[in-house]
Amino acid sequence: MLRKLKLLLPLLFIVSLFTSFQTNASTDPDPKDKYLITILRYVLTQNHYQPKEIDDAFSEKVFDSFLEALDGSKRYFLQSDIDEFSAYKRQIDDQIKKEDLTFFYLVYNRLTLRIEEAKPYYKEILAQPFNFEENDTFEVDSEKISYAKNNNEIIIYWHKQLKLYTLSRLQDKLTIEVDKEKEDANYIKKSFEQLEKESREETLTSMNEFFLRMDELTSSDWFATYANSIAEEFDPHTNYLEPSDKKRFDQQISGKLEGIGARLQKKNDYTKVVELISGGPAWKQGELEVEDIILKVAQGDGEPLDIVGMRLDDAIEFIKGKKGTEVKLTIKKIDGTIKVISIIRDVVELEETFVKSSIVKKDNKTFGVIRLPSFYINFEEKNFRNSATDMEQEIERLKKENVEGLIIDLRDNGGGSLQTAIEISGLFINKGPVVQVKYRNRAADVKSDTDSKIQWNGPLVVLVNEQSASASEIFAAAMQDYGRAVIIGGKQTYGKGTVQSVLDLNRYHNLNEDFGALKMTIQKFYRINGGSTQLEGVHSDIMLPSRFSYMEIGERDFENALKFDKVPQATYSLWNNYENFDEVINNSKKRVATNSNFKLIDDYAHWLKKSQDDTLIHLNIEDYKLDLENAKNESLKYNSIRDYTTDLTYTSPLFEQPLLEQDLSLSDKREAWHKNLKKDMYVEEALNVLSELKMKPQVHLVKN
Repeated sequence: MLRKLKLLLPLLFIVSLFTSFQTNASTDPDPKDKYLITILRYVLTQNHYQPKEIDDAFSEKVFDSFLEALDGSKRYFLQSDIDEFSAYKRQIDDQIKKEDLTFFYLVYNRLTLRIEEAKPYYKEILAQPFNFEENDTFEVDSEKISYAKNNNEIIIYWHKQLKLYTLSRLQDKLTIEVDKEKEDANYIKKSFEQLEKESREETLTSMNEFFLRMDELTSSDWFATYANSIAEEFDPHTNYLEPSDKKRFDQQISGKLEGIGARLQKKNDYTKVVELISGGPAWKQGELEVEDIILKVAQGDGEPLDIVGMRLDDAIEFIKGKKGTEVKLTIKKIDGTIKVISIIRDVVELEETFVKSSIVKKDNKTFGVIRLPSFYINFEEKNFRNSATDMEQEIERLKKENVEGLIIDLRDNGGGSLQTAIEISGLFINKGPVVQVKYRNRAADVKSDTDSKIQWNGPLVVLVNEQSASASEIFAAAMQDYGRAVIIGGKQTYGKGTVQSVLDLNRYHNLNEDFGALKMTIQKFYRINGGSTQLEGVHSDIMLPSRFSYMEIGERDFENALKFDKVPQATYSLWNNYENFDEVINNSKKRVATNSNFKLIDDYAHWLKKSQDDTLIHLNIEDYKLDLENAKNESLKYNSIRDYTTDLTYTSPLFEQPLLEQDLSLSDKREAWHKNLKKDMYVEEALNVLSELKMKPQVHLVKN
């Protein structure tokens, strides 16, 4: 049975047919491009943590990744083109060394030719009605299809994709007509033929707009794609940033957030949500989630604009907007469903990206929940707040309310400052090593907490998930290696054990040109036990199933990720102040194993994985509808997960109460957070663990 992922793929794959390229062919290499290749080669080979030999094997990988970037859906190039290009498959390395751009211009110019050939095809196809009674299917996984042998095969591919795209629109319209008829007995439904025509016309409009935007790009824009194919072969986090990308990167680093309060990332042709900013409009609205894919953007009640296949910076321009305006996003959820959500844009307040805490009572005990969104610091302003000093202050405030245990919530925390990760670790241990950092061709350097003061020596639980990365993994690993905290979360964290630095490439030339920058891996992290967090991440002491459990989401899923390895173990002593550490972990594992909600989440995760793997779509409208109905009915089994709530009550700490009375906006944000915590079964199990942890008699909680 075809599964629900198939039902959203029409919007995802159709525009990949028309990858964005300037159609004015060029034969004269831009001198700037030659300089850029030479600069990249020098910087990468001299400064990357693990430089690769630029040889025939490297050449083959660049060849494959570049063609994937240009025509990943195999809807432009013919097999004869690929055969011709293959003569250069082992020559790219030599061309890089000689500033020879023959391969790039051969491929680029051929692509522009194929693009020009494509333009009339989609118009001709969409000029005629589709037959949705035919029993036909479409395979959306490009790895399962071959390059077309001739133009006739390409036209067939296009016909299927455009038919699928139109079918998706048509089904939406048919559903709307049924709803209108239910609401108004006198309503006269539009005919199937009329709705089919409207759907084709909308598809045509979308394609026309797409080509207009793409025609504005130049060959230099897409030479950056070639440059990035070279850079990314060193590792997934090494990227070439063309000048416009560098500017956007600087804005993100500076914390200037606007619009809906979400960080977006380009993945193939799709705009994916990779982070929600705490307190931002999307976070408060509550329906947008990490891993959602944005398919369309509408300004208020305006006509939705397809952004599949659009460059990320162009897509962002449509998504962001002035405070108070409405944007409607058509999104693909991770479970395969498609829904439209409305978000009122606002300025994302930096305050909500900082540490915050909540008080909760369980089993006649008082506990604190501390949310750490990132390991933030401002290197330019010494007096500006940072996550380490904020965490220390938050713990001090919670101690005044006699909390008996702490949960540190690092879920979806993508990392940040190494310095603050070390300092925060020091709040929970006596002085000692926290992490090992290794540069290329050097021994690992042990980074330690040098302050013997322990800010909190009571029971501690660290909550992580598959999106906890980098500095989050350093802190969680240190707490685990010392036996200081129980780590609860997914099977393992993200597994990013590398450090990147952004290098301005303009320092390597004296031309009156902006060459952009290179984000490059220069270090690796290692735990104090000697193991790298690279690929392996941190394995939870108590593994809780999640919707990400079987998805390809971590560092280990990148083909060219740096490998896991080890360095000598640092010298450290176990904390060893829990009386029943192992017993509590075993008790939790038994609870989780028999918990019907966690079992249902595990079933849900399996279902999501099956949906992701099923890539064949029906183009027969009745079969297509049946798939939709089956998906909807199957999803009903998981409603209890979405509706789950606890009987726990979360409140703001006493110090924050006066602030809430003065600031209604802050009060609303805390109310929304506490509502989410009340529905959070992961926090609930963390509290179960925390309530059972006992300290050895000689350990006294640090209090004022």
